[in-house]
Amino acid sequence: MNKITYFYIDDCPFCAMADQAIGELIAEEPAYAAVDFDRIDEEAFPERTEGYDYYYVPTFFLGDEKLFEAYYMIPYEEVKAGVRKAMDAALQR
Repeated sequence: MNKITYFYIDDCPFCAMADQAIGELIAEEPAYAAVDFDRIDEEAFPERTEGYDYYYVPTFFLGDEKLFEAYYMIPYEEVKAGVRKAMDAALQR
């Protein structure tokens, strides 16, 4: 299984939603607990964002493939669906 690269910002409310979704998904489906995340705070480590094409956080990549990118005022249900998609992709590879 490959590691998901997860770009976030500490005080981002949509990133908090993604973190909540990760916890809920693991509670709903224990297999998701095996998914490994490389969490990168883009403000603390801007050099680690080089080579990745995205604008909003949270954003999830598997290798160089963008699996999910949030947008301004995204509803929680869409965040959770995007996180599920990313975790499913990680489990399948």
